Amino acid sequence: MPAAVYAGLADLVLVVHGLVVLFVLFGFAAGIAWLIRGRPAWILHPAFRYSHLAAVGIVVGQAWLGRICPLTSWENALRRRAGQSGYEETFIAHWLHPLLFYTAPAWVFTVIYSVFGVLVGLVWWRAAQRSRAGKRSQGHLRL
Repeated sequence: MPAAVYAGLADLVLVVHGLVVLFVLFGFAAGIAWLIRGRPAWILHPAFRYSHLAAVGIVVGQAWLGRICPLTSWENALRRRAGQSGYEETFIAHWLHPLLFYTAPAWVFTVIYSVFGVLVGLVWWRAAQRSRAGKRSQGHLRL
């Protein structure tokens, strides 16, 4: 395969990785918005909640295990096949470092990801409680 194809595939993996990061961040923000305002209702759909929890769980698990995201590894492998240099750090560290000028040991990111994971779990747990309470109150006959 030509190097340009590998480079294009690496860019595609990078875009998918970016979309996963946005899903994780905006999913959390959407959960908080639902807790505050009670809408939009699609946030409570089980497919959304469980896929969001799974994505966050994978990030936290990788951080605790000291693993680099498979998407980062895949992108690096494709870039090397394209004759480009990959990067050794995580996706977040590589792309946010130039924006934030922030360097920290890996354990700092592990703590941040873990706290974020706990917050996401609490938001979805609370959202599920409120949703069940709302369904129960809708089932009662009001006179």
